[in-house]
Amino acid sequence: MEDPAALVRFYEAAYSPREPAEAALYARWRALGAVGKADHVIALCTRAGVHPASTLEVGCGDGALLAELSSRGFGGHLSGVEIAESAVALARARPETDSVELYDGLHLPARDGAYDLGILSHVLEHVADPVGLLAEVARACRAVLVEVPLEANWSARRAGKREHAAEIGHLQRLNRSTAREVVARAGLSIGGELEDPLPLEVHRFFAATPRARATATARWAVRRTLHRVSAPLARRVFTVHYACLCLPPAG
Repeated sequence: MEDPAALVRFYEAAYSPREPAEAALYARWRALGAVGKADHVIALCTRAGVHPASTLEVGCGDGALLAELSSRGFGGHLSGVEIAESAVALARARPETDSVELYDGLHLPARDGAYDLGILSHVLEHVADPVGLLAEVARACRAVLVEVPLEANWSARRAGKREHAAEIGHLQRLNRSTAREVVARAGLSIGGELEDPLPLEVHRFFAATPRARATATARWAVRRTLHRVSAPLARRVFTVHYACLCLPPAG
């Protein structure tokens, strides 16, 4: 799916109108994910003393993260860009967003340093040139918050996991070293980083039966414990989410 036109078609379909019950389910899923993403954005920015008056989310989807940041009074003027018109329509409908625009996936319609903060949350794993996109966002934003799933692990090698990753448009399988390398190759330095094995609510979201919920709870408990005991081993075994604040070298 490295063809840009194919990527646009993929996300147009992903955000196009669904059967009402299914649409509501995935809207709740994206809202739940936005809670953790906002936690990461605010935590890393606070640690680094970044207090943005203007924020641009690149690949903002339906605007769930921008809405969550707005509810917490963080980010100042909140803008988003997306490659899919269907996603832009959903995000624009949210009163919390100040502006949402369609863009070509490569070039931001913004001057250098136009925004205090850029956000690339679960975007770089979806693009053919993550270094180029990060560099472009860093051109328009004085700091960039990146979050990606670290999927170069034993669990993600399974056929079912690889198939699922392809179904949701993942083109990159990153580990922490390769994620840091993307940042360095984009000409940036890391001003703070964190990892998250994901909360119980995320693991249990699609569990529809008592047995499935019990299994999800057990899986969450094992993963949380292993990550606390040995984060390097946990990263080799299963997927964790990695976030970092990217700054210009002098920053």
